Amino acid sequence: MAKVISFQVPKSQKEFVRYQEDRGRHFYDKLHQHPQLQLTVILEGKGQFLSGDYVGRFQPGDVFFLGENVPHVFRNDLEFFEPDTALCSKGNTVFFDLATLGKAMGEVDELQPLKKFQEYAGLCFQLVGKSAETAKQVISDFGKSEGLNRLQLAIQLLSILDQADGELHQLNASVLMRGLSERDGSRMNQVMQFLLENRFQKITLEQAASKANLSKEAFCRFFKLRTRKTFTQYVVQLRINEAQKLLVETDLGISEIAYRVGFENLSYFNRSFKSIVGFSPRACRN
Repeated sequence: MAKVISFQVPKSQKEFVRYQEDRGRHFYDKLHQHPQLQLTVILEGKGQFLSGDYVGRFQPGDVFFLGENVPHVFRNDLEFFEPDTALCSKGNTVFFDLATLGKAMGEVDELQPLKKFQEYAGLCFQLVGKSAETAKQVISDFGKSEGLNRLQLAIQLLSILDQADGELHQLNASVLMRGLSERDGSRMNQVMQFLLENRFQKITLEQAASKANLSKEAFCRFFKLRTRKTFTQYVVQLRINEAQKLLVETDLGISEIAYRVGFENLSYFNRSFKSIVGFSPRACRN
């Protein structure tokens, strides 16, 4: 299996902050993790954002904050992978490497609040409201910054996160995904890629288990430990997420949408949708 889970942010070992602009048809689509904190604003592009037990969507305007070693993937919708597509994805990211601060983290009084971010290892959040709007403005200034000015902007962003309170929404479960070993990470990536590429088709447990090179029984334990969902629950969640998108962005009938995302039974689709979303597919359009 490919060793894709350990992702190295391109930076010097003495660099506290790194700014990155992603421009292309789609974002990096492999499950990965890195020791740096990550603050990302989505400018263009839509798709699934997956981390541990969290299965959600991303779209332009979203701001996500990830703690240390959070296995995650921003997987664009299928149309972004079409060879002749004119669609593109754009995102700006700031990485923070707390390890470069060394002893200063424990000895400099002004840096004590940064210890809070070490407690976010394995967790991902969405920043909303005024905090998100302020963060977007600060990140937009990063491209033309350097030296002390860039450091000042970085501290400003961390201060926004520190004071966000109710505007920093935790997405995944606590203490569930504090980093994966290379072997487990590779397995999870293989499974995730398979599920994302085939989520609208009939997928068997045997097929998924084979991607992880595990027996069905071992795979079920492995998968639920890392997602807090059964294999079936996770696939249904992926399909319902896509159904929400189609309900909002198209005029397709509900039965047609149910069929397109992989449900063979309309009543089962309606029950699953209401259980996950909290209201019926029809209410989604009202």
